Amino acid sequence: MFKYIGYGVAGLAVLAAGGWWAIGPDYRAALTDIPQGESVFTFTQSQRDTAFRMMDRAPWIITSRPIEASGETDLLPDGEPLDLNIDIDAYVEEQRAAAVVVVHNGKVRLEEYGLGFEAGKRWTSFSVAKSITSTMIGAAIKDGYITSTSDPVTKYIPDFEGTAYDGVTLEQILKMTSGVEWNEDYDDPTSDVGVYSAHVPEGDIPAIVSYMRNLDRRYEPGEQFYYNSGETGLIGIIVTRAVGKPLAEYVSETLWQPFGMEQKGSWLLGEDGEEISGCCVQATPRDFARFGLFVLNEINGTPSGELPDGWFDTAGAELIEGAGSSGWGYGYQWWILGDGAFMAVGIYGQSILIDPKRDLVIASNSSWTSPLGGKDGEFFSRNEFWKTVQAAIDRENAPGEQS
Repeated sequence: MFKYIGYGVAGLAVLAAGGWWAIGPDYRAALTDIPQGESVFTFTQSQRDTAFRMMDRAPWIITSRPIEASGETDLLPDGEPLDLNIDIDAYVEEQRAAAVVVVHNGKVRLEEYGLGFEAGKRWTSFSVAKSITSTMIGAAIKDGYITSTSDPVTKYIPDFEGTAYDGVTLEQILKMTSGVEWNEDYDDPTSDVGVYSAHVPEGDIPAIVSYMRNLDRRYEPGEQFYYNSGETGLIGIIVTRAVGKPLAEYVSETLWQPFGMEQKGSWLLGEDGEEISGCCVQATPRDFARFGLFVLNEINGTPSGELPDGWFDTAGAELIEGAGSSGWGYGYQWWILGDGAFMAVGIYGQSILIDPKRDLVIASNSSWTSPLGGKDGEFFSRNEFWKTVQAAIDRENAPGEQS
């Protein structure tokens, strides 16, 4: 999915320019354990541990566009420590977590770091970015750039006329029910998700559009859920074309600056200069949590004015039941847990859980031993941790208990 080549030559240049110790521990780790191959799926564990904190810090490998912050930070006050009755250090270690931030009633109740990571540094999001991208469709509707999620995809991407995407609506790609054939197998290097980023585009057509206009239709639009990272790339192109500015710039204007993110983020770019909008946002763990709070505020009665009224009544609802192997539901690029809770999820353990009923956000960044966390049980461990946090809050809110 990402091409990471050229470390050797770049490393020599860095050493010549600044000196070995001056470059800092992250660069030293990267240059002493150079990834072999062109994809994070082929990296060793230690290479992923380093790369996930450095995705936007090696412009000789992959470029990025900043998501500017305003400088006026929402400080996120500390609350009382949350009593979980578990060994949190052991959980962080077994989860291979870089960061876990729990925000309840607008206050930080728990904040832990691991893997040598620390507060104030950026980690990558992988598919957590899908939920940010889909939220920008709502912003573009609110701003009048997009008419409706019922609009056909071809209204914004005419290059799809006469292809399998002809007749597909924005809502259908938001729900991943376009019916277009796609292989999202992370263990298969020849799958669509494994090869599409290397596609050479035709003329000035965006690379993702150029690749996906050659796909075949497997189902009728709206008939079948089919997880498809490429379609989030199309959502990013649609927003970019509709608003007339880069996706990262629009996210900055509608989310990052108004909501007081502590640091600028970044969005990795494909070789055509377009944001890789199905993944690839870098931010601090607290800023990922602030995105969760932005969503929570939209739901719980203090909307920003940046989205249509009630956007998450649909976007965060179970529009697709039993989606994918997890059995979770699916909304507009959000996974649905039930009981009103939903989440943004990325491979190797990135997630933002949003639980409106409990006024709760849990943001996690990790470096799991496998993309989906099934190899060593990290996926199930994280889900149990969510339940543990929810149970602790329920105990606080029980009759006779102090919330």
